[in-house]
Amino acid sequence: MLSTILILDVALVAWSLHLMQESFYHREFSLMLAAILVATSAAAMMVVYFLVGTCLTYLTQISQHSYTYF
Repeated sequence: MLSTILILDVALVAWSLHLMQESFYHREFSLMLAAILVATSAAAMMVVYFLVGTCLTYLTQISQHSYTYF
């Protein structure tokens, strides 16, 4: 699962760099904004992946504790 997310993340960063290069050649501000949005979404995807992984690890550890009720 991690390799799939990393491949998708690298593809998003490559696309963002391509958009930035095209915006520089054509002097278009909208392409630069699109590149910034794509790069931000790539970073956010990695942050969410690690946050969810940490949360699921924590929840799994909690569910493995045995509690005795009297």
